[in-house]
Amino acid sequence: MTLKPAVRISRRIAEIGRADWDACAVRGDQPFNPFICFDFLDCAEEAGCAVEAQGWGPQHLAVEDEAGRVAAVMPLYLKGHSQGEYIFDHAWAEAYERAGGRYYPKLLSAAPFTPATGPRLLVRPDVDPDLGRKALLGGALTVCERYGASGLHVNFPTRDEWSWLGEAGMALREGQQYHWLNRGYATFDDFLADLSSGRRKTIRRERRDAGQGLEILCLTGSDLTEAHWDAFYRFYVDTGSRKWGRPYLNRLFFSLLGERMADRVLLIMARRNGRWIAGALNLIGGDCLFGRNWGCVEDVPFLHFELCYYQAIEWAIGRGLARVEAGAQGQHKIARGYLPAPVHSAHFIADPALRGPVEDYLRREMAAVEEEMEWLSEAYSPFRQSGDA
Repeated sequence: MTLKPAVRISRRIAEIGRADWDACAVRGDQPFNPFICFDFLDCAEEAGCAVEAQGWGPQHLAVEDEAGRVAAVMPLYLKGHSQGEYIFDHAWAEAYERAGGRYYPKLLSAAPFTPATGPRLLVRPDVDPDLGRKALLGGALTVCERYGASGLHVNFPTRDEWSWLGEAGMALREGQQYHWLNRGYATFDDFLADLSSGRRKTIRRERRDAGQGLEILCLTGSDLTEAHWDAFYRFYVDTGSRKWGRPYLNRLFFSLLGERMADRVLLIMARRNGRWIAGALNLIGGDCLFGRNWGCVEDVPFLHFELCYYQAIEWAIGRGLARVEAGAQGQHKIARGYLPAPVHSAHFIADPALRGPVEDYLRREMAAVEEEMEWLSEAYSPFRQSGDA
């Protein structure tokens, strides 16, 4: 099969359409990733969150085969800032602008507001993946040149894509998150039995204290209502305002998410005397539960751990999921069974004067990240050592 040399650019994912996009993004040979499916990306655009006015100008790419069918697609945004990305390049922007350059706009391939690994070079299963990837990358670099963007950045690609992008000449970056892995547990108690005795006692105490006087519900599918989203949005805005100043997502986004992806949403909510006081939003992948947002309007000790970590683990075990990814940052997750795991990004800097220093920095940073992950896993792992009864 051959591909047409021209790459089509769409300012809305709706211009490509659900059927053509998901033919590339939702593949039977790969675990379902909720953040790169048509519905998630379209919700972000239709709600006015991932749009040009917010510094996220869609430039999605589509490659067609000789029959005129979409053969490969790539989520792509022209960014006017570095917010909502979770792969931090602010220091690069400052250095570039101190030298008299202009770092923004830049091009970004990512799932908006989502620090979760997933495919970015989306190729239809019956198309040669190397041909599809080459066409998409070539198209993205052409768009970069057309707009005079400072570079192209691919955040949280799969490990295979990351390696391929490195072979294609992009600079590679490695970071870390904290993921919980299912080691064949049948129950939450099986997971606890895998921990040191001290950690088992601590987690049991935290769960007991967090749940006193509260009702905790795990809601998905048809159980989700607009009343739940109203409550959760209050939590989300409160937390976002205290941490970042301005939340990225608006109320309409959550309504659209519940309307179109309810079966892929797990909303873990806590209430006291009939009043919702806290909640954690997760999205359900084919083999992973992705923790996304949390918020509360009442300060309850350990409730964050209960809703975001322990309930998520328990739910994942019950559904046989392989892992839980609890989002960015947070060394406190290690004590709750979430161990360091690498995450990746790839970067092309258009200006050779900045490209060299960035590539040198990334090489040194990667060595430090890998050393830290190894040290954290050995020094702070909560799991039983061979001599622990």
